[in-house]
Amino acid sequence: MSKKLRYALLGLIFLGSTAAVTVQNDKLFEISKNLEIFISVYRELNTNFVDELDPSTMMRTAIDAMTHRLDPYTNYVSESEAESYWINDDEKYQGIGAKVGLVAEKLRILEPFEGGPAHAAGIRAGDQIVAINGVRIEGKKMEEINAIMRGLPGTDVTLTVIPNGKDVVEDKKMKRGEVNIPNVPYSGFVSDDVGYISLTVFTQNASNNISKALRDLKGKNPDMAGVILDLRQNGGGLLHEAVNICNLFVPTGEAVVSTKGKIKERDQIFKTLNPPTDLEIPLAILIDKRSASASEIVSGVIQDLDRGVLIGQRSFGKGLVQNTKELPYNSRLKLTTSKYYIPSGRCIQGVEYENGEPKDIPDSQRSKFRTRNGRTVLDGGGVTPDVKLPAREILPVTQALLEQHVIFEYANKFCAGKDSLHSADKFKFSDYNDFIEFVKKYGFKYETQAEKHLKLSQEEMVKQNKTEMAEEVKKLLARIENSKSNELMLAKSQITGEIEKEIVSRYQFQKGRVRHTLDNDNEIKEAVNILKDTKRYKALLSLK
Repeated sequence: MSKKLRYALLGLIFLGSTAAVTVQNDKLFEISKNLEIFISVYRELNTNFVDELDPSTMMRTAIDAMTHRLDPYTNYVSESEAESYWINDDEKYQGIGAKVGLVAEKLRILEPFEGGPAHAAGIRAGDQIVAINGVRIEGKKMEEINAIMRGLPGTDVTLTVIPNGKDVVEDKKMKRGEVNIPNVPYSGFVSDDVGYISLTVFTQNASNNISKALRDLKGKNPDMAGVILDLRQNGGGLLHEAVNICNLFVPTGEAVVSTKGKIKERDQIFKTLNPPTDLEIPLAILIDKRSASASEIVSGVIQDLDRGVLIGQRSFGKGLVQNTKELPYNSRLKLTTSKYYIPSGRCIQGVEYENGEPKDIPDSQRSKFRTRNGRTVLDGGGVTPDVKLPAREILPVTQALLEQHVIFEYANKFCAGKDSLHSADKFKFSDYNDFIEFVKKYGFKYETQAEKHLKLSQEEMVKQNKTEMAEEVKKLLARIENSKSNELMLAKSQITGEIEKEIVSRYQFQKGRVRHTLDNDNEIKEAVNILKDTKRYKALLSLK
C-alpha cells in the first residue's frame, strides 16, 4: 500500500477535528508510525499468506479488537448492520407490543404488553406464531424473524397464531403502533402508611408517572411515613427523565448531574428546572447489581444530597455517554464521548471490565467523596447503598427451570381455557405435585457447575490413563445426578413463587407480576422498618 494512501488515511482521521492542531508532535509520530506498521502487516498477509483473505473480514476483526479494548459500549456498525441498528436504537421504534422468543424451536408470545396492539388483537402469552404476513417462520432464526416482524408505526401486520390450549390456526391482524410499556407498572401501599412505586425503565413521562403515583398515594394517606422507589433491575434510559425524577424530591435549580469529556466545549451541567413534588417525605430507594445508568444517576444524586436512604446491593456501574458518528460507506461508530458525574463530584462508572461486565473493585481502591452532610461515598464502580443487604439467591435448579422455559410452559398448561383467574392478586399455587409430574414428562435436565468441572476432570483422567480415579469421579457424578431429584423439593418455595408470578402475569400483566412479589420481599420489609423509624432514618443520613 502506498505512502499516498497512508497519508490519505491520516487525513481522514484528523479532517474536521479542531483538536488535532493541539496534539503533540510525538503523538502524531506514534500514530503515523503505527498506521504504517498496520498497513505493512496487512500488505504482507494479503500478498504472501497461504490462503485467500477476505479484506472485509480482516478489517472488521481489527476494528472490533480495537474498540472492544475500550469499553463494552464502543462499537463499529457496518453498512449491512446499520438499518437494524437504527431500528433497535431508535426510541421511536414501534412494534406489536409483545416479547417473543423461541421455546422448543417454536415462536411463542412470552409476554404481551397491556394495551399494546397484540393485546388488543386478542393475543395472549403462550400463543404460538406460525407465520407473519403469510411468511412461515418455521426454522428461521430470531434475527430473521425480527426483520419480518418490525416495521414503521401505522403499518399493518398479520400474525398467524395457534392460541394457547387450542389446535386451530387463527389470523390476528393489527397495526404496528405506539407501544407504551408501563414504566411505572405498580404503585400502592406496602404497609398502612408506607407507599411503594416501581419504576422499570426511564422512558418518556417516567417522572410524570412517578409524580402522579406519589400524589395518589398522598391523597389516600396524607400522613405517609415515607415512600419506596424501586429501581432494582432497572437498566436506565433517558437522561432528562432521570433529572426530572430527582427534581421530584429536590429543589429547583439544583445541579444534579454533569457530563465531562475530552472536548471541554461539549461538557454540560443538568439542573432541576421544575417545582418539586415533595421535599420532605422520607424516601428509600432500592437498587441492585442490575440498576444501571439513569438508575444510578437518580440513586447517586439522592445519596449525594442526603435526600433519602439507599437499600440493597451495589449498582452496576455505567456512567458513560455514547454518541454515534457517521463513517464512510454508510457505516457508523458508536463511541463513548463523556462520563456522568453526580453532585459529590464522583463518577459512577466502573473502571475495570471482565467479560463485558464491570469488575468489582474493593472499596479500599476507590476514591472518597463527601455527601452534602459530610458522609463518605465512593466512586469508580457504581453506587454503594447505605444499607447493604444480601442479594436474593436464585437456586441453580430454579434458574435452569426459567432458562429452559419449563415454568413458562407449565403456566401455558395451567392457564389454557381459563379466561380469568379468581382473586388473581391473592393467587396461591398449591398443586406442586402436578408441577413435579409435568417436569418429569417435559424431560427437564440441568447440569450444575460442580458437574461441569468434574466431567472435565474425568476426561483429563481418562486421557492420562488414570482409570481408577476416573471411576471414582464417575461414581461421584452418579451421586450428584441422583441427588437432583431432591432439589425440586428443596427449592419448592422459590419455584412456587416463580410459578405464581408467571400465572398472575397472564391476567394482570406487569402490574400483577410486581405486586405478587411484594409480601415476601426482605428489602421492602427493611425499607418499611427504616421509614417508620424516624431516628434510624435520620441517623443513616447524618455524619457519623
